[in-house]
Amino acid sequence: MSKPASTPRPPADVGRYVSDAWRERYFAACDALYALGAPASWQGDVETSFGTTHVYRYDPPAAPGRIPVVLVHGAGSCSAMWYPNTGDLSAERTVYAIDTPGDPGRSVQRAPIHEPERAARWLDETLAGLGLDRVHLVGTSYGGWLALNQAHRAPDRLASVTLLDPGGLEKVGLRFFAWIFVSLFATFAPKALRPRLASWLEQPVLVVPELRTMIRTGVRAYRIRRPAPKPLTDAELATVRTPLYLLLGRRSLLVHPDRQVERVPRLVPGARAEIIANTGHGPQIDHAAATDRAMLDFMADTERGHVTARTPQVPS
Repeated sequence: MSKPASTPRPPADVGRYVSDAWRERYFAACDALYALGAPASWQGDVETSFGTTHVYRYDPPAAPGRIPVVLVHGAGSCSAMWYPNTGDLSAERTVYAIDTPGDPGRSVQRAPIHEPERAARWLDETLAGLGLDRVHLVGTSYGGWLALNQAHRAPDRLASVTLLDPGGLEKVGLRFFAWIFVSLFATFAPKALRPRLASWLEQPVLVVPELRTMIRTGVRAYRIRRPAPKPLTDAELATVRTPLYLLLGRRSLLVHPDRQVERVPRLVPGARAEIIANTGHGPQIDHAAATDRAMLDFMADTERGHVTARTPQVPS
């Protein structure tokens, strides 16, 4: 009697849920967070060479015909993290929020995308599958690396790129990993202590119950299987010709803000770089309205051809 065929083991560098039950628990936590933002007008899947990419679309009240916005989230999260921003952004433009394969979310990864060439190909295939020939690409943290990598390797569909405290500019240091570990540990603190810890750690996860639940559930539910991305060299940054907007938190632990607001405009012609006061790694959450307005103004400026380099601080 022949043995039944075994299920093929996924590649070691492909992310996966630990079980179906934990996947469903994570989806429920995500849906509670999505409910805090604008309601999606559509969601669906795009097939790529690397797996199925799940996408949410948010449409403006009227159809202005403007270039749409594409949002790429940070590591260990999904597109639900954009809940503070989808309302403001979709009031003026169609917005697409992508679940990155390899992170928890509703995308299904079949092949690794952490190598820069593969990441650029995956994102280009996703945009092509959505029928998008021109987009304003916005990325935060690991999503910022994906967006910056796209501007370097496959910029043809990009009208602009906005980077929110992004990866890809510096090697990820011990201080950032320590902050992540301490922040996760702080999610178990008594409720009364969380506001104080949130302020000390610059960590909004601690004071938004739905966000806290999603992050904690994702850590239990999903296994990320990829190395930290390597930062772009000066020579690689100097190839970028897409209009670029860099927004950094004054107390960022991922990058050194003063160093990067000097470096990026020096290497990328016309790049705009600003530091947001009173925030760390999450400016789009801590100062959502101000960040959304700054991004929308930058997008409008690029379409009018009025982008100029500057380095003021966005007021909080």
